[in-house]
Amino acid sequence: MKIGVFGGTFDPPHLGHLILAGEAMDQLGLDRLLWIVTSTPPHKPRQPFASGQDRLDMTCLMAEQDPNFAVSRVDFDRPGPHYTFDMLRLLQSEFPGDELCFLMGGDSLHDLPGWYRSQELVQICGSFGVMRRPDDRVDLDVLEEILPGIKRKVQFIHAPLIEISSHDIRRRIKENRMVRFYLLPAVYQLIKDRHLYIS
Repeated sequence: MKIGVFGGTFDPPHLGHLILAGEAMDQLGLDRLLWIVTSTPPHKPRQPFASGQDRLDMTCLMAEQDPNFAVSRVDFDRPGPHYTFDMLRLLQSEFPGDELCFLMGGDSLHDLPGWYRSQELVQICGSFGVMRRPDDRVDLDVLEEILPGIKRKVQFIHAPLIEISSHDIRRRIKENRMVRFYLLPAVYQLIKDRHLYIS
């Protein structure tokens, strides 16, 4: 199987995430997509605004939208720091023989040489599904010189430019502005019921 690995803080997960997940499934020919709820990524020192359990519960609601979606607790149940290399090694042991396709943004691909054990990461990852944005600064030839093997593993995902961000949703909730149509109805209801992001 070809398994997509879609990681994020998902604080909260929104319709933009869902569209990107669907486009990745379609364009990359994925058999399955794992939503990975991260704790505190090493490159984002600020703690998430919602609790880990709240973010996990919201992401599970997202995963219910497609039978080929699933939520993995691989980064949720272990102490940090949570590096992508370690997470992929754990997933390899969980899914031996399957190809792991790590989903990332073009900005993350540009920064990949600075990631923890980046050269080994390129070697163990079957492919990289990269979601492009108009302002991406990615030169695959330059990247190949730093991380040999990366060029042949990159597959670009072409998706509509969706100007929805978790940061903006949190801000709008705090300001008591409309957010319901940026979110799945069940996620919106959970946020309301648990009074998330209001302070």
